[in-house]
Amino acid sequence: MIEGLFHPRLLELVAEEFDTQPASSWVNIHTPYERTRRSVPGVSLQTASRTYFDIVSSGWFSEWLTSITNMPYLLSDPRLVGGGLHESRSGGTFSIHRDFRRHHDTGLRNAMVLITYLNKGWQPEWGSALELWDKKNDRCGRAVQPEFGRTVILPHGPVSYHGHTQPLKTPDDRPRRSVAAYFYTSPMAGKRSMDDIATNFLHPARIDQVKTVTRMIVPPFAWALGRKVMGR
Repeated sequence: MIEGLFHPRLLELVAEEFDTQPASSWVNIHTPYERTRRSVPGVSLQTASRTYFDIVSSGWFSEWLTSITNMPYLLSDPRLVGGGLHESRSGGTFSIHRDFRRHHDTGLRNAMVLITYLNKGWQPEWGSALELWDKKNDRCGRAVQPEFGRTVILPHGPVSYHGHTQPLKTPDDRPRRSVAAYFYTSPMAGKRSMDDIATNFLHPARIDQVKTVTRMIVPPFAWALGRKVMGR
């Protein structure tokens, strides 16, 4: 949980754009598990919202996330599947759950979600705090209030259960708003061989032809030893 990660004026403008985003931009979700609405994947966002997601999708931001989470080579999702603009209105809830494992289009593994809250003057008695659950003991271990400017980085994993079970109830019917972006990794990250990442030329140089033939006739342990001695 990080306070003040983004400039407050940017977040104020993002919050204002919830009211001016076209109705076609939203999908309403009413199920036994969830009452909320969120922006449609791939929707055209307005200037401030687009700026926020341009920042979190940038290479330098992904590298910063890697530096603090130790998750290598994080990839953002330009279509914001599952992410984007999130809003709960009066009575809104989200049952305790664990997020999806893989992106349904790319197959990349869900590594984490980054959420920034946009709610000024939030009061705990209004409900809808983000609940982080202890699965083993079946209880809420920590409740995070969705206060303006607060950013939560929630890694995905077998025990990453969360939600907001207390129905939203504000005195003036104000909504609970946030922006969210998922980050992904490849299941093959760190497991690639040299053959996977090497460029293959149609007409190899003579020295590479010699290497190929040598590798075919030299025992693997001798080949590996030779490469180590040669430093490559």
